[in-house]
Amino acid sequence: MARASSGLAYPERFYAAAAYVGFDGSPNSNDKDIGSRFSTDVALILYALYQQGDTVLIHLLKVVLMIAMFIQRDVNGYWKQLGNMVSAEAMRLFVKILEEEEPGWYSRASNSVLEPVTDVQMNHNAIVEPIIENRNSFAETKTISAENGGLIETQDIDVVSEGLGSVVVYDQWTSPTITGQRPKGRYEHAAAVVEDKMYIYGGNHNGRYLSDLHVLDLRSCTWSKVEAKVESKSVETPSPVNITPSAGHSLIPWENKLLSIAGHTKDPSETFQVKAFDLQIGTWSMLNTYGKPPVSRGGQSVTLVGTTLVIFGGQDAKQTLLNDLHILDLETLTWDEIDAVGVPPSPRSGHAAAVHAERYLLIFGGGSHATCFNDLHVLDLQTMEWSRPTQQGEIPVPRAGHAGVTVGENWFIVGGGDNKSGASETVVLNMSTLAWSVVTSVEGRVPLASEGLSLVVGSLNGEDILISFGGYNGHYNSEVNVLKPSHKSTLQSKIMEGPLPDSLSAVHNATNPTRDLESEFEVGQEGKIRETAIDNFEPMKSKGGETSEHILAMLKAEKEELESSFNNVKLQSLQLKQEVADAEARNTDLYKELHSVRGQLASEQSRCFKLEVDVAELRQKLQTMETLQRELELLQRQKATSEQVAINAKQRQGSGGVWGWLAGSTPQNADDA
Repeated sequence: MARASSGLAYPERFYAAAAYVGFDGSPNSNDKDIGSRFSTDVALILYALYQQGDTVLIHLLKVVLMIAMFIQRDVNGYWKQLGNMVSAEAMRLFVKILEEEEPGWYSRASNSVLEPVTDVQMNHNAIVEPIIENRNSFAETKTISAENGGLIETQDIDVVSEGLGSVVVYDQWTSPTITGQRPKGRYEHAAAVVEDKMYIYGGNHNGRYLSDLHVLDLRSCTWSKVEAKVESKSVETPSPVNITPSAGHSLIPWENKLLSIAGHTKDPSETFQVKAFDLQIGTWSMLNTYGKPPVSRGGQSVTLVGTTLVIFGGQDAKQTLLNDLHILDLETLTWDEIDAVGVPPSPRSGHAAAVHAERYLLIFGGGSHATCFNDLHVLDLQTMEWSRPTQQGEIPVPRAGHAGVTVGENWFIVGGGDNKSGASETVVLNMSTLAWSVVTSVEGRVPLASEGLSLVVGSLNGEDILISFGGYNGHYNSEVNVLKPSHKSTLQSKIMEGPLPDSLSAVHNATNPTRDLESEFEVGQEGKIRETAIDNFEPMKSKGGETSEHILAMLKAEKEELESSFNNVKLQSLQLKQEVADAEARNTDLYKELHSVRGQLASEQSRCFKLEVDVAELRQKLQTMETLQRELELLQRQKATSEQVAINAKQRQGSGGVWGWLAGSTPQNADDA
C-alpha cells in the first residue's frame, strides 16, 4: 500500500483560498489590504463570489453597493451570472480567478493548510502522478516497477528549494522559493539575463498580448515589476513611439539595452520592429534601422553573432511560414538579406537556434501548420552555405515552441510540444560532435513540458545554471525552475566509443584549426625513428655472436645519425619557412605596389577621360568658329556688293547721262559730281 497526497477538495479548497485572500470573516481582516493586492475589478468580483459561495449574507448590503458601482464594467459576464450562480460554481470561479491573478497562492497557503492523505492501492503498472496546483511542483512519490512486478525504486519527482543557493544537485530541475510580485502566467514571452537579473517581457495570456516588464533578482530570488517609460522623442525617433504589446518576439541584451526583436501584435503591420529598453534610464524607444527590413513576424529565431543579429524563419501576420535569412548589423543598424547556397530548412516557426565557434548557426526543430520537426540544419556564416549533417546519439522527438541556451559547446533544449503532448525530456547537443544526450526528464503536465517557455543562463557561485520561466500546457504558467548542468564530460562518453561519422568529421574538422606543419613533421619523424629502430633490432636478435652492448652501441649511433638527419631536415624546414615568410613579405610589398599602381592608373584614366572630354568640347567650339567664319565672310561679301551697287547708283544720278550734257546741265555741287 503506497501513500499519495491529494489536494484539498471543495469546499475546503475554497475556504483556504478565501483565507489566503483575506476573506476569513475575522475582525482583523482588512479590505484595504485586499484592494492593494488586486485591481479594483478583481477585488470586487472576488468579494461578490465569496459572499455567493459562503452563502453568508452579513455583508450583503456592501455587495449590492459594489455591484452598483461595477455594473458598467462587467468582466467576462460574471455580474450577469452572479445572481443565478449556485454556491459550488461560485466557489470554483473564486478559486479560478485567484489562480489567474496569483498562480502560486496554493504553494504559499499550503504551508498552513493540512492536506488529507489517502491510501492508494498500487499495482505493478501504477505510477502516482504528481499533484500540480497552479503548476507548482510538490515533492511527490514516484514508484517505478521492475519487469517482474516488484517495486524497485521510490524517489521524489521534484525538489522545492529555498532560494538558488540551495541548488546543489546537478542535472535535476528544482523549484526555488521566489518572493515578490510574480508576473502573470504567460507563454511566447522573451527573457534575458543582465548582471544577475533575469528580465521577462511581453507574452500571451488568455489570447491577450502583454507589454509588461518584470525582473527577477537571481541573488535575492525576488520578483519586481519595472515601471518602464516611453521615450517620446529621441535622436532615433523624432516622433512619439508606440510600444505595442507583443508575443513571439526575442529579447537580446546589447550594451546597456534590451532589444526586443519582432513579434506578433494585435494590429499587425508590415514593419519589422526593433524596440530598445534602456536599462539605465528605464525608457522604451524604437530603433530606426536602415536598408530593407524583413517582413514583420513572430516565432522567429534571433541569434547574436559578434555585433550582428541573425534572424531566421518565423510566421508573418498572414500566418505564412517563412525560411528567409536576414542580418542586422548592430553598429550601423543596417539590414542585409542573405541568399545562402545549399538547401535551407523548410519554412517554420517556434524553432531554436544557436551559434557555435562564432561561425556555425544551428537550427533545430520547429513546426509548420501540419507537423513538427526534429531535424538539424547548420549554416556556415563564412561561406553562407546550408548543410544538414547526420545527428548522433538519442535524437529528440519532434517539437516546436521549445527553448534553448548554450553553455560552452553544449546546447540545452527544454520543453516544446507536438500539438498532442509536451516534450518531457531536457536534452543537450554537443555542437562539436553533433551528438544528442538526455539530461533529465519530468513527469506530468508541468511547465517544463510546455510550449512557449523561456530559458536563460545565469550564474550561481561561479557555476552556470539554467533558468526556465512560464509556458503553456493547458494552463498559463508563471513558475521558475532551475537546473545546474553537470560540468563533467560524461555526455560524450557513449558517443565517442564508436568512430565519428564522415558527415560529422567534416563539420568537426572545419571547426578545428589545422595543426602546425612543424608539429606534424616532428610526429612523423619520431614515428620513422621508432619504426627504423624496431626494424633494425629484429634481425640483430638472430645474431648470436653479437653482444647486447654492441647492439645498443649500433642503435645509439644510428639514433644519433637519425637525430642529426632530423635536425638537418628541421633546419631546412625552418629555412623554408623563412623563405616562405620572405616570399609572403615580398608578395605583400608587390601587392601594395600593385595597389599603388592601380591607384595611379585609375588616376591617369580619370585624367585621360577628362582630357578627352576637354578635346571634345574644343572640337565642338572649333566647328562652331568655322561656321561663324564662313557666315562672316558671306556677310562681308554681301556688304561689299551692296556698297558697290550704292556707289554705282550715286554716280548715275550725279552725271545726268549724255542727254544732260547735251542740254548743257551741270552738277549742282561738288558732292554730286
